[in-house]
Amino acid sequence: MEVNELTLKNFNGREFKIHTYTLKQIADLVEPKHPLAIVVPGGSFDHFSQRESEPVALAFNSRGFNSVVMDYNLVQDEGDIYPDAGLDVLATVKYYREHAEDYNIDPKKIVTIGFSAGGHIVSIANYMANADKYKKLYNFKSKDVLPNKTILGYPLINIDKIGIDIPEDEQAKVPEDKALRDSALGVTRETPATFVFQAWDDPMVLVSNSIEYIQALYDHQVPCEAHLFNKGVHGFSLARPDMVVKDRPWQDNPHAAHWFNLAMEWLDSEWK
Repeated sequence: MEVNELTLKNFNGREFKIHTYTLKQIADLVEPKHPLAIVVPGGSFDHFSQRESEPVALAFNSRGFNSVVMDYNLVQDEGDIYPDAGLDVLATVKYYREHAEDYNIDPKKIVTIGFSAGGHIVSIANYMANADKYKKLYNFKSKDVLPNKTILGYPLINIDKIGIDIPEDEQAKVPEDKALRDSALGVTRETPATFVFQAWDDPMVLVSNSIEYIQALYDHQVPCEAHLFNKGVHGFSLARPDMVVKDRPWQDNPHAAHWFNLAMEWLDSEWK
């Protein structure tokens, strides 16, 4: 496997970094092209969760994916989270579609995976990819920037449905576009088929976020699979024992860890 760091530029001219994990090409494979996983970690918009970054990318590599971890716009960075972080996702999808041969990937099998705050970024990117006002403003086409599938892990969907207060100095950075505040409002029939997982007892991103998004997918006839685990709290990532942070034993959760294999099975059924 080859590991690299690249700098891309989004549709607003902002530079951002991606970390790529590319499998070496093996001759005579039945499926010679790899799907691509674009991993968008959480981190409360002020940092990137390492537990939701490289370990997740490597897990996808182990299942035959090429993968990339994306560093999107944070609150302390130049520019704004909205729309720049969403534009970062769209620019990443476009880059890989255009360079599919270089990375030996199937351009029709690009998956975005967003955790927590990253789930918000991924879901607003799907909205922006299909919204005429953003297509006109930033001069892109949906077919170039929209992922084929999306996976959302304990995703922030509605900024007004979180279990913590937004600091006053960040209130001004909350977008006016209602579908950026609540990405369920941005779901359309063209939204990619989506896999959602979350814990029922999540105290930070309330489970009503996932429920609202699932309902929006249902209302617009978008294929969806969802798993709401009874326990798991928030930020359990792959929920493996090697991924447990000190004083957070609940992050070792064999039951919630099933989400990964379930997502793989879902993708297999969706590709057929």
